[in-house]
Amino acid sequence: MKHAPESSTCGTRGQQAKLGLRRASLILLLLLGCLWCTPAPQAADTDLPPASSGLSSPTPPTATAPVPVPEASPKALRYYRGNMILWGVNTLLGFLIPIVLLATGLSGRFRDGARRVGRRWFFVIAVYFALFSLFLALVQLPLDFYSGYLREHAYGLSNQTLGKWFGDAAKGLLITILVGPLVLWLPYLLLRRAPRSWWLISGLLALPLLILMIFVTPLWIAPLFNDFGPMKDKALEREILSLADRAGIEGSRVFEVNKSVDTKALNAYVTGFRDTKRIVLWDTLIAALDREETLFVMGHEMGHYVLNHVWQLLIVYSCVILLTLYAAHRIAPPILARYGNRFRFTELHDIASLPLLLLFLQATTFVLTPPLNAFSRHLERQCDRFGIEITRNPVAAATAFVKLQQENLGNPRPGWVYRIWLASHPPLGDRIDFCNSYHPWTKDRPLKFESRFRTRKTAP
Repeated sequence: MKHAPESSTCGTRGQQAKLGLRRASLILLLLLGCLWCTPAPQAADTDLPPASSGLSSPTPPTATAPVPVPEASPKALRYYRGNMILWGVNTLLGFLIPIVLLATGLSGRFRDGARRVGRRWFFVIAVYFALFSLFLALVQLPLDFYSGYLREHAYGLSNQTLGKWFGDAAKGLLITILVGPLVLWLPYLLLRRAPRSWWLISGLLALPLLILMIFVTPLWIAPLFNDFGPMKDKALEREILSLADRAGIEGSRVFEVNKSVDTKALNAYVTGFRDTKRIVLWDTLIAALDREETLFVMGHEMGHYVLNHVWQLLIVYSCVILLTLYAAHRIAPPILARYGNRFRFTELHDIASLPLLLLFLQATTFVLTPPLNAFSRHLERQCDRFGIEITRNPVAAATAFVKLQQENLGNPRPGWVYRIWLASHPPLGDRIDFCNSYHPWTKDRPLKFESRFRTRKTAP
């Protein structure tokens, strides 16, 4: 689950490193049309029976006073306002940089240089994409360094050394340069061979490519940046596995990630298919939350898995890719007919058209971000409900959100611009309010997701 400027687990931090579906989908969008930018899991009050016990269901907690929503601190409000400014700057640059690449003919010059070096068609794409990616990295380096390193340290949200920040940035750039041509060659081949249907075929192939990326990222990409090891707290691990079994998730392995070397943000997620299923917790989350709060967070994350949110998002983002490619197919030809000489290319199948495809992607995602965020918030609300129902612990859920707000300098009541354009998760204040009000078992009301829970057999 992740989030625009919010923490991955519950949406209270900046756009940083969540390696879940949203990030993977955006990466693929960028790779298919451009590979430009890059860039949410959550968490409620009494005891859950020990995970390894054979109790038929958790014992409902006794009534307690509502957990108050903390006011945002002055520091958190400054951080929030800075996030809004950064969002505006990044959005503007998302349009401005590809326009500059096109209007100056620089993209065409990159293509000419790639032809001199690469000669053959695929290698021309590979060399062009390397030049393109290096250019973007250099142009964005000052802002990325400020927002991802200097600013995070200034607000006490990062532990990362300068060397690791640059090392991770270099790894990410290298992965982009290596993977980009492997994705781009197919749509550009189709542009040459099937100019009328390239957008449809490429769009339909987006779904299997997204599935592959979701599979590959947690297994081979994420471990390049941090160490994934076994959980140190074996008792908590047993409780998490028991909770997973109750949620119908079998055969999972639990990993603890050494993210404290990078950040103070909190995160957890469930990912994978069949034998690759894994439950992942950042060590920062384990340190910040108590046992009940951690179990709620994991219940929330398991909800994403059990409720098939990954597949729903795969379909949604595949449709976004398809729409972007169709828009490019219909609108790009008249643009090239008028400005092709200035751009130094006149056909969309020319690799120099990559910034133009990027521009279509930027426009499509900008227009569709409000409904996409609304859909994401709907999924997050479902998982908040799922996590509360499977743990019967709304107070632990609420206190977890309070800690996440405080740890990540969150604003529990953001303004409408933030809610529409940046909030892929419900605001923390709304989530705490929901935790305080949602306890249907105390009123003999049915639980929405109880049919999905496995009943534990009573221990003999």
